[in-house]
Amino acid sequence: MIILIIMMNRGGGVMKTNETAQAAVGEQDFRDLMAGVCAPVTVVTATENGTPHGATVSAFASLSLRPPMVSVALDRTSRLLARIQRTGRFAVNVLGAGQQALALRFARHAADRFAGIRWEYEHALPRLHGAPGRLVCELASVAEGGDHLLLLGAVVHARTRTAAPLVYGHRAFGTHSAFTADEQPTAAPLR
Repeated sequence: MIILIIMMNRGGGVMKTNETAQAAVGEQDFRDLMAGVCAPVTVVTATENGTPHGATVSAFASLSLRPPMVSVALDRTSRLLARIQRTGRFAVNVLGAGQQALALRFARHAADRFAGIRWEYEHALPRLHGAPGRLVCELASVAEGGDHLLLLGAVVHARTRTAAPLVYGHRAFGTHSAFTADEQPTAAPLR
């Protein structure tokens, strides 16, 4: 399925993507709004020439059930991106509540992010111990997305266990908890 979105400018003509972004919202306004959107926290890993590589990524989402696919967005300057493009494979370690130190470790530039932590190769890609979710993906395609590239991964292996997730919102780590029966919101009519 292909979805085509066409935006019209005020004069009735079709706007180019850069025009749309520049005309629509300022960078800081967009950043502030997106800070309020909770995102899952993951560490995406790859292996090149027998060396493990990884980075913290919150731009991760389910893409398709048939076939199972996910999307991951990485900055065009990311060294991990270049490695994934060369090898054609990556893993997504979905972090759980309490793993914010691990998220911060892989978010910072360091010579060896894997030093001193528990991890192992599984399916020839680094698996972080304690991460409640893990996907192994083959790179299916890459899409342009401004200053990022969107990696579409075909999931070839998945493993999960029930655990509270680590999420990032309002520039802070947290987790999700379900409403209790007493807290269930009542649905307001849609207008």
